[in-house]
Amino acid sequence: MPAQRLHLVRHGEVHNPHRVLYGRLPGYHLSKAGRRMAQAAADHVASLGRPLSALYCSPLERAQESAEPFAATFDLVPEIDIRVIEPTNVFEGTRMRRSLLNPLKWWHLRQPSLPSWGEPYTSVAQRMLGIMDEAWDAAGDGDVVMVSHQAPIWISHLRVAGLPLQHDPRTRRCALSSVTSFERSGDVWREVAYAEPAATEGAVDVGAV
Repeated sequence: MPAQRLHLVRHGEVHNPHRVLYGRLPGYHLSKAGRRMAQAAADHVASLGRPLSALYCSPLERAQESAEPFAATFDLVPEIDIRVIEPTNVFEGTRMRRSLLNPLKWWHLRQPSLPSWGEPYTSVAQRMLGIMDEAWDAAGDGDVVMVSHQAPIWISHLRVAGLPLQHDPRTRRCALSSVTSFERSGDVWREVAYAEPAATEGAVDVGAV
């Protein structure tokens, strides 16, 4: 049997006092507040009263740590899948404002519709919808949770909604530890819910690129 609902969950706040664009860099873990946010996301999904049959997460530390409350709550072992990872970004390891003042970096901003600074949006959409389809078909009776990152979740939203993938990253509706939920009928996905169960008002690191 296919799954019943698929939830894309963004990781919680990262400890990032220097406001670095970390992207796929290793060593960036959840802050204390981020762990509380991740627990709030797991509590929200549990409150829906729906069985959870599969749990996936990005290989990055912040996603694996955000998956831990789901693993504990639903007694599941997370499956790490690179297809739900953060996109590549040439600005990794820098502070964005400082990078934008460097004329040598301006070339990377020449074509934001791709975007020219990292993995194409079409590539992100293809890998995300691919793992969503695969997980849906393999799940059996119950929901699926995938702990991922802001950009892949928002790109999935845009693709499912039939909207252009080009967008301003500052306009993404994908808060820390938010839950974006989908169902599939036949081969067609539709978004059925969006929730922000975690308190994020005092968050220092809110993303993203």
